[in-house]
Amino acid sequence: MTSYSPGGSLRTLRLSNAAAVLRTVTEAGPLHRAEIARRVELSRTTVTTITRELIEGGVLVESLDDDRGPEVDGRAGGHLMLTPTAAWAGGVNMTLDGVAARVHDLAGGELGTAQRELAPTDDGGRRAELATEALDEALERAGGHRDRLLAVGVGLPGQIDPSEGVVHGALDDQPWHGMNALDVMSNRLGVPVLVENNVRLETLAECRWGDARDVENLIYVHISSGLAIGIVIAGQLHRGADGGAGEFGHVSIDIEGPACRCGNRGCLVLKAGGSAVGRHLRDVLGDSAKLSDIVAASAAGNRAVRNVLADVGGVVGRELASVCNLLNPELVVVGGQTASAGDVLLEPLREALVRHTLAPRGAPKVIPSLLPAGADAGAWGAIALVLASVYSSPTALERLLELGAASVERRVHSS
Repeated sequence: MTSYSPGGSLRTLRLSNAAAVLRTVTEAGPLHRAEIARRVELSRTTVTTITRELIEGGVLVESLDDDRGPEVDGRAGGHLMLTPTAAWAGGVNMTLDGVAARVHDLAGGELGTAQRELAPTDDGGRRAELATEALDEALERAGGHRDRLLAVGVGLPGQIDPSEGVVHGALDDQPWHGMNALDVMSNRLGVPVLVENNVRLETLAECRWGDARDVENLIYVHISSGLAIGIVIAGQLHRGADGGAGEFGHVSIDIEGPACRCGNRGCLVLKAGGSAVGRHLRDVLGDSAKLSDIVAASAAGNRAVRNVLADVGGVVGRELASVCNLLNPELVVVGGQTASAGDVLLEPLREALVRHTLAPRGAPKVIPSLLPAGADAGAWGAIALVLASVYSSPTALERLLELGAASVERRVHSS
């Protein structure tokens, strides 16, 4: 989707102003036009024109029955609020072993969910097929179809430049490697699609629904089968020059260490990734133990498991300290399946950060993620990505107005 840009056409300026008004109403709740004008620093006349279009488009609704009184600034006091059902947002997230799909309204309210398991042998085409099935099931549970969707956010492992949609990555044997996920999913779904790395989607979910709300500088750490970080700088998600930011697991911690499949030596993932943890515990839990088994054994008090997880926390914390020394975040959120073991991993991580971070006020606060485990965490972030697109893309706002008008027409016909 195209983005708003300074110095653009009058149409772009009009849509940019409309996006600012819509964002203000969405975030602040019912507001009178005079208050909206103050907050977005536009004239009352301009705001009146914009809100009329948003009301006619079914995106905003006006209520005169408000407990704040009939007048604001001495004028008639109609309060404007978002129409959550004007359009829906779809979110799909694929991990190596599962796909989760969600459908929400414009206010973020959940309407329907579905999940599918993925087999290691499933190629990119099969994964796209199962993702589409899951989304359609979520839509069915919500009581609608794809034509209600503003867009669908799609999360995938790998290095992804959202503008081109091609999945690259450190490991060329991953199912989506080299595929244009944007084209594949757009052709399947027939609606606008936004693609993003799934750990960055988890980061967006933390910023919208987690304890990272209103945090301007954040590091989100995902510890599971692999390791990656999401970075928020000055309130903006950082993707890097072409979508390659955040490959934390392939930071080399030992240049003389064992070779990694990525081509480097001594990568962090070889010490702290899921496969490495499983190898360390093979004699304790057997060859077939999964990360879920390891976390359960830790919760049951298995001393060997807890010691290995503590080692993981320590080594991740030491390397994370270098990231914090470069970026100086105010908060670190730790998620992923391995991290769900809790303080047995988090306390050594915190201790390493305190010891090795050089920030003037010391190490940042470290908290666990409260998002659901597995693919669903990224699906929440995919919803956040779609909802935020209205404020950054004139194409998305124009589609929202079209869907809102169709929603008004449906209500008229059904009444």
